[in-house]
Amino acid sequence: MSNTLRRYTCAFALLIVQSGVAYGESTLLSELDVLTLDNALTKSLSSNPDLVASGFELDAARGRVQQAHLAPNPQLTVALEDALGSDAFTGFKSAEATISLAWVIERRVRERRVNVSLDRETLIATDADLLRLDVAAETARRFLDVLAVQAQMTTADEAVRLAEDTIVAVTRRVEAGRTPSADLARAEARLAAARLVREDLDHELSAGRHRLAAQWGQIAPEFVTVQGRLLSLPETVSFDALRESMLDSTDLTRYLSAERLAESELSLAQAQSKPVWRASLGVRRFEATNDQALLGSISIPLAIRNRNQGRIAETRAQVAKTRAEAAAARVRLETKLYVFYESLQHSLHRASVLRDQIIPRIESALSETHDAYELGRYSYMEWGAVQTELIDARRELIAASIDSHRHVIEIERLTGTRAVKLEESK
Repeated sequence: MSNTLRRYTCAFALLIVQSGVAYGESTLLSELDVLTLDNALTKSLSSNPDLVASGFELDAARGRVQQAHLAPNPQLTVALEDALGSDAFTGFKSAEATISLAWVIERRVRERRVNVSLDRETLIATDADLLRLDVAAETARRFLDVLAVQAQMTTADEAVRLAEDTIVAVTRRVEAGRTPSADLARAEARLAAARLVREDLDHELSAGRHRLAAQWGQIAPEFVTVQGRLLSLPETVSFDALRESMLDSTDLTRYLSAERLAESELSLAQAQSKPVWRASLGVRRFEATNDQALLGSISIPLAIRNRNQGRIAETRAQVAKTRAEAAAARVRLETKLYVFYESLQHSLHRASVLRDQIIPRIESALSETHDAYELGRYSYMEWGAVQTELIDARRELIAASIDSHRHVIEIERLTGTRAVKLEESK
């Protein structure tokens, strides 16, 4: 695994596991039941089915490099002339036997063929790095999805608790004849709806756990819950620093590898356009005189026409194409980086306002509204409205925090480096 990939996976683990307020943690669960992002990344990068398959492709590329190093085998020729004829050529009296060894003079073709195989191996290795990045990013996304459902379940549990407390308070007022029974029916309906939301989240959590476990080829997940901290607002690295890191990202390195491969293929095509020389050396025996003689020859095809000019034109176009694709990819990736970065800043701002300004005020209002309801100054509708506002605000905070972490994942996927200053996190 490359250093960039190590830094990248480490950034994911530190961001979600070590910062902020914990959701979905349970002290009653054993360590085997709890999954951290670091564990999930380790499992995925070692056992992901797609990564296992890509390893065989890299082995095949190494085999092609080994094959490219092999020189053509020499050719042994045994020839018999002037034998088994008539008169002076009866039997083997005048026979001439020749044993010769011929070989191809490759004229640097093998060297360039090896270069092509090596560059193709480098490209496949880069693709394997990209696949590892994709697997790590997808694992982080699925981990975040499970963590988000757990956080939503915490909020759903709060909604159920508020609904249960409301029924107790409304029941007292109905029994005292100070509130119509219709309010109690509405409170009971609210509780049923809250419990239904909680049940839906149970199904979402089960599906999310299975999707996450599939990242390392496991059908039935062995973990019960994921451990992470969600509601943190880290200080982000500057956009210029991230853009600088992106220039060394695996995505752009892949285009550079493809360009080098195209250039090697062009060099090979140019070398193959030259005629292939064949040389031979042998010994001839003359039975009539019982003598031997040394034979040698060299065969040079006449290069009247360049039989490889179409291939050369094709590879030149491929070189130009990869260079153009690299330029286009840089523009595309930098644009994506800017969009993700701006979205991250917006999500962080939303989460900050919700956490520090909106939710504390609604919590204060809920406490006052509850007291006023007990004194008969507020109606059930007013009290229920504030409860709904609080639950909605908490859900919005979770959504904003999830968006923040999701944007960080995408930024780190593009740049291959950390996107937040964890040591200065709030």
